[in-house]
Amino acid sequence: MEENRQNTRYKEIGHFLAQKLCLLPGVLDDVSLEGCKIHYQFPVDVEVDSESEAQLSPSQYPAELPLKLICKTQWVKKSDEMTYIGFKILYSPDRKRLADFIQQLQSKNQDELTEIIN
Repeated sequence: MEENRQNTRYKEIGHFLAQKLCLLPGVLDDVSLEGCKIHYQFPVDVEVDSESEAQLSPSQYPAELPLKLICKTQWVKKSDEMTYIGFKILYSPDRKRLADFIQQLQSKNQDELTEIIN
């Protein structure tokens, strides 16, 4: 699978709820301003190029309300009993909050990199 990302993806854990896909939440693996990767620990039938309304609750984001997203499925990979899904974020009414969160992750990664170098 070829990577065509314009923005850096940051590792993060959290809940991803898209009831059109599954009534149970998926687990967030990584996130950027333009997309995210999640997984379910069980098989989920997903159509590529389908749009879904989703709520993202990252573990490191102190907000009480989840981030609301409109996403498009870019790819699906099934392995054993797992389902991995890549999403492109088409729109978010919480775009400012999402950008603030990504900025926090970027700063944290820079701090960790500086510690490793020094």
